[in-house]
Amino acid sequence: MLPEESVVTPEADASGAGAVIASPEPATGGDGSGDPAASASTDAAPAATPPGIARLYGEPMLRMPTDLYIPPDALEIFLEAFEGPLDLLLYLIRKQNFNILDIPMAQVTLQYLKYVDQIRVSNLELAAEYLLMAAMLIEIKSRMLLPSRKSDVEEDGGDPRAELVRRLLEYEQIKLAAYDLNTIPQFERDFVRTQIFIEQSLTPTWPDVEPVDLQQAWLDVLKRAKLTQHHRISRQELSVREHMSSILRHLQSSRFVEFSELFDIAGGVPVVVVNFVALLELAKETLIEITQAEPFAPIYVRLAYSPA
Repeated sequence: MLPEESVVTPEADASGAGAVIASPEPATGGDGSGDPAASASTDAAPAATPPGIARLYGEPMLRMPTDLYIPPDALEIFLEAFEGPLDLLLYLIRKQNFNILDIPMAQVTLQYLKYVDQIRVSNLELAAEYLLMAAMLIEIKSRMLLPSRKSDVEEDGGDPRAELVRRLLEYEQIKLAAYDLNTIPQFERDFVRTQIFIEQSLTPTWPDVEPVDLQQAWLDVLKRAKLTQHHRISRQELSVREHMSSILRHLQSSRFVEFSELFDIAGGVPVVVVNFVALLELAKETLIEITQAEPFAPIYVRLAYSPA
């Protein structure tokens, strides 16, 4: 019969990295004796297997194997519930709803030391960093018990718990941020990418083109063609003096000529502009006169009066 397990666990409140140790003990019969005769009488019992009996290859094992060896640490399991001294300290503070800005150092230090004493028995390497934090807690507690002088307060910056509170708040902030990052779906942990292989035919199949699609494509080409236009700029030589002479000849045949009749619209904008400049030059040289009978009346142009 296989050995029963006797489990020893640390306290639930401070168990972060304890140990579960199983010690082998010889099994006893229902009457508390380990007599082989009692085991032999069990063979004649009905086929119903008593509860708690181990099975090997489907067959119940009714007696202890003689060559069974269990190493001392075979059933030793380390439960690392905390990721470090700050994690344990933060757990103790949050569990009892202590104000993190006003930590009761006496209670927290006692609970912390209980936990350290438990893990020192099973894992000394794991307890090393916890011992360092325990020493820091004891130092802070002793500094709070000593009477403080004014010079010491100014040098230390006030409350001796301030540095510990700052580290705890930063650790809690980073821990919450890490938890939020862990909730984000991750590839190959929360989802996988599926791959679908599609067999394509060697003969290409072309889609059918509707007349409406062809018409729309042609309209798009025309629209783009209109956006690209070429402008040719040619140079035209125009003489202001020639236009001045032409205006004087035109005025000699008539006494009064309306202002708009002196411009040739068919010649284009350059000719009209040069003709206007020639008209202004004639008025500047007092060779012509520009008159108007009343406001908003037609403007007339005539040759300047020259006494005989």
